[in-house]
Amino acid sequence: MRIGAGMLALAVLATSLTACASSGATSIVDKAKNDKKLVVGIKIDQPGWGLKKPDGTYAGFDVDVARYVAKALGVPESGITFKEAQSANREPFIQQGQVDMVVATYSITDERKKKISFAGPYLVTGQDILVRADDSSIADVESLKDKKVCGAQGSSSPKRLADKFGAEWESKNLTQQQGYGACLPLLQNKQVDAISTDATILAGFATQFPGQFKLIGKPFSTEKYGIGLKQDDKAGRDAVNNAIEAMFKDGTWRKAVDANLGEFGKFFSSPPSVERY
Repeated sequence: MRIGAGMLALAVLATSLTACASSGATSIVDKAKNDKKLVVGIKIDQPGWGLKKPDGTYAGFDVDVARYVAKALGVPESGITFKEAQSANREPFIQQGQVDMVVATYSITDERKKKISFAGPYLVTGQDILVRADDSSIADVESLKDKKVCGAQGSSSPKRLADKFGAEWESKNLTQQQGYGACLPLLQNKQVDAISTDATILAGFATQFPGQFKLIGKPFSTEKYGIGLKQDDKAGRDAVNNAIEAMFKDGTWRKAVDANLGEFGKFFSSPPSVERY
């Protein structure tokens, strides 16, 4: 009786440990296949990229990419739950399992790779400057030395300017909001002189207010947009990379660029090369 009970206890323990190990190694590929559901982090205040519309639906280039990738993994559009991911919480959301992937104008950097992994890039852009249409005092990044600039918390864009101009400039001239959508009223009301981040994001805002703003058009960085995933999910990263490449090849990428970026779509004539690691 005691031997039998002991064997049973060992069997239960082994099963429990196996289950824990299995769940710990679960990939986004497995979740998509088994549950037919995914939670995707996106921006919800960036026109052309990730925007929550008044009717509760979502639109934008990142949204189109997310839907395409999810479908390639076996998840129908009805199985996608979009969750707002601000610049400052993208890594924590992935690490904590609050989202399965993040598609949110998310620049691939070595520093971020220490915390999460990336598939892609699916688009390459550069940091630029948005100003009021009647402002001729800003011609390039050097012009920002004596200007007030708005950026988003957690974004690499304001950090790049702070590194360039120094701590004193940062404390006096840099304003950081939760998202770039919150920067736009400050620019409209002349509380700041410029917004600086990726040209693609700025172009999305500019198209919403014809004639009010202008893009300087002199990028001073290279930003590679990737899809954020759990750091150790290589199987997921490979599968998402395959989906991105398929989007390039079948023409869906081009259609999404033209549909979401309008006149600015011409600046993105061809898709980038996916970087596998």
